[in-house]
Parts: sequence; C-alpha cells; structure tokens
Amino acid sequence: MKIKIILTIMCLISVVVYTSTFYAQGSSKTIKLANGDMVWNLYGEWNVLIEPYGEWIGESYEQILTITQDGGSFMAVRMKDDISGNKKGSLAMQGELDKNGIKKLTLYTVVGDLEVKGTISEDGNKMIIDADNRVKLTVTRK
Repeated sequence: MKIKIILTIMCLISVVVYTSTFYAQGSSKTIKLANGDMVWNLYGEWNVLIEPYGEWIGESYEQILTITQDGGSFMAVRMKDDISGNKKGSLAMQGELDKNGIKKLTLYTVVGDLEVKGTISEDGNKMIIDADNRVKLTVTRK
C-alpha cells in the first residue's frame, strides 16, 4: 500500500513539474522584452492584401512580406514587385511593438513614407494597417 501511495505522489509531482515548465515557456507567438513585457513575435512570411481607397483609389493587389524582428522592433521587406511600383527586396514597413500591440508604424511607398495605424488580432495571426484615406493592408501570417 505504501508503494502505491508513493508512486501516486511521484506521478502527481511529475505532472505538476511538466505542466508548470510547459506554461512557463510562453507562446511561440510572443517574445519577452528586457523590461518584462510580452510582445507579438511577427517573424516570418505574411500574405498581404493591399486595398487603395480615398485619395489613392485603385485596384487591390496582393504582396508577400518577410518580417524580421529584434525585440520590440520589426521591419518588413517585399518579396515581389507590385503594381504600384514597389520593388522586390524593398522595405515595406518598420515599426515598434509594446504590450498593447503596435506602438509605432511607418509604411514605405513609392510616393513617400507614411506614419500609419495598425492593430494585431487576438491570436497574433493578422494585422490591419490603415493609412487614413489612402490604403488599407490586411496582413495575414502564412
């Protein structure tokens, strides 16, 4: 009887240790900054739907971005030429993250740089970027 109790206790301790280790690692979709804040991990390839409107009304088109990240700072590079004249390999956007999402974001276009607003979905797989009265980008993780 003592052996069964000891084995049961050891199994329970193993489960607790394994579970706490698993949850301590956090999500692979987040990064812990030096100040302790957790921010989204945006690293990787993203599909983009670009929808010009307002002052820039025109045809919608698709793009692919590769995002690299260093802590809370990130940058996105275009993976192909697009119809608006942006070239493959050119910088598409650069920004900063905080615990609430996108803190600062600059969109780089052939007509100039734009300070824009962006939001990240609750699961970290989608961003909506809006340059007021010009263009909206729907950015989805591949």
